[in-house]
Amino acid sequence: MVMRIKEVADLVGISVRTLHYYDKIGLLKPDEIAETGYRLYSDDNLSMLQQILFFKELGLPLKKIKEIVHNPSFDRLEALTLHRDMLLEKRRRIDKMVQTIDKTIKHLEGEIEMSNEEKFTGFDFSENRYEEEARKRWGDDTVDLASEKINRLSTEEKNKVEAAMNDIFQKLANLRKLPSESEEVQKVIGEWFSFLNKLGNYSLEALKELGEMYVADERFTKNIDQFGEGLASFMRDAIIIYVNMHKA
Repeated sequence: MVMRIKEVADLVGISVRTLHYYDKIGLLKPDEIAETGYRLYSDDNLSMLQQILFFKELGLPLKKIKEIVHNPSFDRLEALTLHRDMLLEKRRRIDKMVQTIDKTIKHLEGEIEMSNEEKFTGFDFSENRYEEEARKRWGDDTVDLASEKINRLSTEEKNKVEAAMNDIFQKLANLRKLPSESEEVQKVIGEWFSFLNKLGNYSLEALKELGEMYVADERFTKNIDQFGEGLASFMRDAIIIYVNMHKA
């Protein structure tokens, strides 16, 4: 049984653009291309897509997912077992936090008393995945420089930085119906690149990797897409074009 790309997109709940991009980067290539040019996806393709989305759910960047799923030693059953264990652990932590919220509501309503320890049951700040990922990808110097600059800002200055960032996101949201390579879109991506370099020292490659994280990590996607549906994917695509245009 084979499915066209639109059928796969509708089945899975992702965009056709995303599947085109997965094909372009060699992450998920359809088993067949019809004479008409339609991409045709097999059951094996769908199984691979399922695995890709499981890794994406765990927050892995697409580049790393590609390395994993296309490694000859990749064991799909073993990976699924690991995914299951990690999701169960995630559910356990969420259940604890829900219980803490329920207790806190009862505490505020005067039904029960809570100790200070109970108020923080379920919270776990033992690691910062964003910072850890950034350090792994771009090095300590870039992250430390950005953190140092932000920490030196006053509250008013931090508010201005946030407002400037939101303004750029909104500009891009308003332009997302245009082609990613359009002059208007690329101009604002340039503004975004300049903005990032006011906070840190971002290379074109770092910008590209950051764009990948916008779609690879659902938390990034959710935060960015609040300015407009599909903005995270749109920015990722526009950033790729910007980087290719400005490489030496």
